[in-house]
Amino acid sequence: MRNEGKRLALPAREVALIGVFASLHIILYLIPMPLWRNWAILIEPIMGVILGPWVGYLAALIGSTMARVIKPTELWMFGVFAEPLGALAAGFLAKGNWKPILAIYVVMLSAYFIHPLGRQLPLWPILDVLLSLALIYPTAKISKRLSEDGIKHLTMPLILIALVSIAMDALARIFLFIPAGLYSFFGLTNGAVYIIFVTDAINSFIEDALVVITAFIIGPPILTAIRRASWLRIPLS
Repeated sequence: MRNEGKRLALPAREVALIGVFASLHIILYLIPMPLWRNWAILIEPIMGVILGPWVGYLAALIGSTMARVIKPTELWMFGVFAEPLGALAAGFLAKGNWKPILAIYVVMLSAYFIHPLGRQLPLWPILDVLLSLALIYPTAKISKRLSEDGIKHLTMPLILIALVSIAMDALARIFLFIPAGLYSFFGLTNGAVYIIFVTDAINSFIEDALVVITAFIIGPPILTAIRRASWLRIPLS
C-alpha cells in the first residue's frame, strides 16, 4: 500500500510548479480586462509548454476554478472549461503529439456546424479557429525545435503553439455557448447570440494577438533560462 501511494503521488517539484502557475493564473484573472476573456489566457501556452499537457491542465484547472471562487461570475463555466484545454493543447503540441488536439477540434467544430444556429452564424468570427485547425499538424512537427539550443529555434514553435492553444480556448467557449446550449440557458434569442458572436469576435482576435505576442516576447527567454538551470525537464508531463 505504501509503494502504491508513492506511485500515485506527484513529485514535490510538480506540486510546487502547479502551485506557482495556478497562483499566477489567479492573479492575472483578478486584473480587470476590457476584452472578452481575462489576462490569465496570456500564460496558457507557456504553462502547457513548461508543465506538459496533464500537469498544465491541472494547474490551469485549479487556477481557473479558484479564481472564480474568489471573484464569482455567472459565466464561470466558460473559463473553467476552456482555460485548462488551452494549456492541454499547448502541452501536447510541445511534445509533438497532434492527434488528441485534432480529435478535440474535430469533435467541437463538428458539433458547432451540426447545430442549426452554428450554420446560421457568419464564418469569419471563427477564422482563427479554422486557421489553427490547419496548423495543428505542422505545429506539432515544428515543435521538435523546442529541444534545440538557441532562442531562434524556440520562437516559431512558441508562436504557433500560442495560436493553436488560444484558439482551442475560444473554440471550447463557443462549444459551451452554442452546441452545449448555454445560450438558451441564459435566455438569449438567436438575434442576441448573433450580436454577441460578431461583437466578441473582434475582441477574440485582439486576444489572439496579445497571447501570440506574449509567447514571442517572454517564451524563448523563459525556456532558455529553465534549460540552462538544468533542474527541470520540459515539458514536465
